[in-house]
Amino acid sequence: MSGREDPIKAPSRLKLALEGRGLFDIPALFAAAPFLSTAPRGERHPVLVLPGLGANDRSTFAIRGFLSSLGYEVHGWGRGRNVRLPELEIPAIVRTVKELHEASNRRVSVIGWSLGGILAREVAREASSQVRLVITLGSPFAAPSANNVRTIWRLLTGQPEVTATSARVAELARPLPVPATAIYTRSDGIVAWQACLEQDGPQRENIEVRTTHIGLGFHAPALWAIADRLAQPEGVWTPFKPGLLVAPFFPMRR
Repeated sequence: MSGREDPIKAPSRLKLALEGRGLFDIPALFAAAPFLSTAPRGERHPVLVLPGLGANDRSTFAIRGFLSSLGYEVHGWGRGRNVRLPELEIPAIVRTVKELHEASNRRVSVIGWSLGGILAREVAREASSQVRLVITLGSPFAAPSANNVRTIWRLLTGQPEVTATSARVAELARPLPVPATAIYTRSDGIVAWQACLEQDGPQRENIEVRTTHIGLGFHAPALWAIADRLAQPEGVWTPFKPGLLVAPFFPMRR
């Protein structure tokens, strides 16, 4: 969150006003449950799920419940609401990742929604030997200032806006040393979807879905994509390619 000028602009007021549409993904998710039960499954390993700005583990219940049903060892972050500065959270999350790795003897997949995805990426840099992969959901790591949440940040934290220098923004957008998948929606009214994209390169990809920012954690196609990515054997990575049955739910790649 910054006050500097950024070439990527925040979403329009119209998109922000339409964010509530994402709540329709919740009843749709229940309807899709039988189909989601057939999602790809991989080897059991720890999965850590990080919430967005101002949210806590309750916000990620659908992601965690779904992944638990597939047999993964799923954990919330257990740190209450995500309202502290990232530099205060990252060391604690790194410790959690290392503890999960030590307890299971398996590398940890880290999933982050919005601000949680920015945290997940920075944790992966500091604990790359313990992180299996990173999946972000509407996380504006490529342009943190391109958002509509500055006022929310001040209300939740009592802190002034955090100014990100151009050097810091470049650092946040730098490719990770582990496989990374960015799930985004062009209808995002909270953060600019262009800010949520991984750079082209090996073991990096972007998956578009049709929902809003607040719908990402309940959107059945997004959950399917997460399951598909987690199902890959450790050390083996191929780009996401939806099968014929689910392909209509994913916009054609541009």
